[in-house]
Amino acid sequence: MSKAIRKAVFPAAGLGTRFLPATKAQPKEMLPLVDKPLIQYVIEEAVHSGIDNITIVTGRGKNAIEDHFDVSYELERVLQDRGKHDVLNEIQKISNMIHLTYVRQKEALGLGHAILMARGSVGHEPFAVMLGDDIIDASVPCMKQMTALFEKLQASIIATCEVPRSEISSYGVIRAEPVAGFSERVFKVLDVVEKPPVHEAPSNMAIIGRYVLTPEIFPILANTRSGRGGEIQLTDGIRTLLQQQPVYAYRFEGTRYDAGDKLGFLKATVEFALRREDLGKEFREYLKALKL
Repeated sequence: MSKAIRKAVFPAAGLGTRFLPATKAQPKEMLPLVDKPLIQYVIEEAVHSGIDNITIVTGRGKNAIEDHFDVSYELERVLQDRGKHDVLNEIQKISNMIHLTYVRQKEALGLGHAILMARGSVGHEPFAVMLGDDIIDASVPCMKQMTALFEKLQASIIATCEVPRSEISSYGVIRAEPVAGFSERVFKVLDVVEKPPVHEAPSNMAIIGRYVLTPEIFPILANTRSGRGGEIQLTDGIRTLLQQQPVYAYRFEGTRYDAGDKLGFLKATVEFALRREDLGKEFREYLKALKL
């Protein structure tokens, strides 16, 4: 019997060192993209993709994430008393949008280790992994595209996109061959390499922060040795999974913003602001007036 994806894991225990000092006392996932924190964009993508349970893997100093998705009675009362019903509705939607559970990663030992921490919450069923560093703007949510593909393939799927060769050493990279009948968007993965030197990269197809994984990944990660940087790498786990079952890569439809990079974060902020009905017109005029 085919299975649908109903659970997702959101690793949020990283230290956010690329955004210091802004992330010294607040989680990187709570940095605002216009007026919503990064993590909320990804949670909303999950909701719009039919996922109804998310496990957020947190660490020290991440309490703001739990507070953001919790009920804030005092704030709601103030908004009610001041007649700010539109804002009140937005705030209430945040705490009611999806069922969230939290598990703790005591040490930042890598993405593979973070996912392993969610094993008890996920159980023995396929699940999604969604990373906050990647914000994907698409008419059909990226994860919804992937869950629809999973229903056809019933196998693990990695989101991928082409990146310039000069940047490839910052990513996990796939070696793959196209699968017929999918308009050159689906590939059978032959190998994955974590952050290879440019001259050793098997392609310019980079792994992006969306995955659909089968539960067989958990025992593999539990037995995966620490790799680059002393961390348990998800790519190492996927490489082992390839020996047991097929894994596919999906070139998703949509625009991806690297919100884990300062320049990418700035680009996303500008473009998202320009699309806003309440901000776009005035912001566009401001940008045109700048003497660049």
